[in-house]
Amino acid sequence: MTETPILPAVRDFLDRRHQLYIGGRWVEAEGNARLNVYNPATGAIISSVPDATARDAARAVDAARESFRVGVWASLAPGMRERVLLRLADLVERDAEILAQLETLEQGKSLVLSRILEAGGAQSWIRYVAGLATKITGQSLDVSIALPPGARYTSFTRKEPVGVVAGIVPWNFPLVIGVWKVLPALAAGCSVVAKPADTTPLTLLYLAQLATEAGVPDGVFNVVTGRGAVAGDTLVRHADVAKVSFTGSTPVGKRIAQICAGRLAPVSLELGGKNPAIVLADADVEQVVGGLALAGFLNQGQVCAACSRVYVQAPLFDKVAAGLHAALSSMRIGPGMDETTQVNPVASAVQQDKVSGYLQNAMEQGAEILWGQNLPGNAGAGYYVRPALVLNPDDTLALTREEVFGPVMALTRVDSVEDALARANDSSFGLAASVWTSSLAQAMDLPPRMQAGTVWVNSHVMIDPNLPFGGMKDSGLGRDFGTDWLDAFTELKAVCIRH
Repeated sequence: MTETPILPAVRDFLDRRHQLYIGGRWVEAEGNARLNVYNPATGAIISSVPDATARDAARAVDAARESFRVGVWASLAPGMRERVLLRLADLVERDAEILAQLETLEQGKSLVLSRILEAGGAQSWIRYVAGLATKITGQSLDVSIALPPGARYTSFTRKEPVGVVAGIVPWNFPLVIGVWKVLPALAAGCSVVAKPADTTPLTLLYLAQLATEAGVPDGVFNVVTGRGAVAGDTLVRHADVAKVSFTGSTPVGKRIAQICAGRLAPVSLELGGKNPAIVLADADVEQVVGGLALAGFLNQGQVCAACSRVYVQAPLFDKVAAGLHAALSSMRIGPGMDETTQVNPVASAVQQDKVSGYLQNAMEQGAEILWGQNLPGNAGAGYYVRPALVLNPDDTLALTREEVFGPVMALTRVDSVEDALARANDSSFGLAASVWTSSLAQAMDLPPRMQAGTVWVNSHVMIDPNLPFGGMKDSGLGRDFGTDWLDAFTELKAVCIRH
């Protein structure tokens, strides 16, 4: 086992006494409380960040509100905002290896994935959304106002930034989802306070200092570290926060929605998923096995859109099960800094216990489980979970109804397409789904009947900045990405001029 050497710049960043990032500079938190950051591969403490108080979070909102009030960012010409954000993308590209290593060390995922999906993905999404800054449009409107007689009117609409945005970021993809929270708000002309997950705060802190270097004015992009129950709750409740954007669990998302409803604040929620795949009897087995192995076990299954339920028509069931088991058995388990590994630790000890609890419950209920490779003997205090394929689990099993968010996939034999469709839709979630078939008719007919915000055909979990993404039912409200992305960070104003 050979781990990639940690860059000196990464070690220097880890060794800092981290502070909050407010008003374009590092500032001390009000109290002395700190949150440790752990390396999931070893369980060792690698850094710490402030555990912000409610007053700390309010300070960040004040800085964002003041920057918006004076218009240091919102009043810039759209082309100037675009230029600054493109410069930020260049800086992320310059420091890509630093960001990738920080991501792997604090979150646990493979360094290969951190390079491609986090540091690389961040660049792509920043550049895409930077271009949208110059594409904010309104409409000219013909109106038929009859009074006073002889008066003429010209009317139009314009989109204006909502103001201060709170972006609350989860721990599974801290950098790229941080970009999804912050960058569209910035492109629309808003000011932002971002709160990373308490276990994975480092890459967002690093991104904030890059934003200042790129030319984002002081106070426009602020980062507050701390617990959701304190710092996050303060942001959600703050009267000067005009919009909340949250990615995380459904229970927390529902609480945030209730709070925002109480003060009529707009909110976007990208929440949990229990994402199904339907494999028809005419599907290409090799394509299915390769695609679902990636879709179910990417980032140890800690992906909102991960495929966790697979319904396979009977003629292909044994072949798909055997192929997926062989794929799991071939995946090397080890630390993310070892680029030859495919299965890495989950993000925290809490997540390790949660996923292990689902598997233990399934075994106690008599579920048949096919396991991947044994955990490495040197796993020690690392947060590893052995990958598992659960065959034909009972529909009432917790593992089949709830979001596990780990390296676990349920594989169920079905007789008909209609049975598969009914079971796929029998969920409180509706984030993503997929269909696997060689039939053009089924590829066209099934996606409209699936209750999910995104449906792939012969693929799963692949996303793109130009492809809108979001959920139905308990999987959330609103959509990210696409050409309409900035609409969620603007208010539509009608202007009517008598002349």
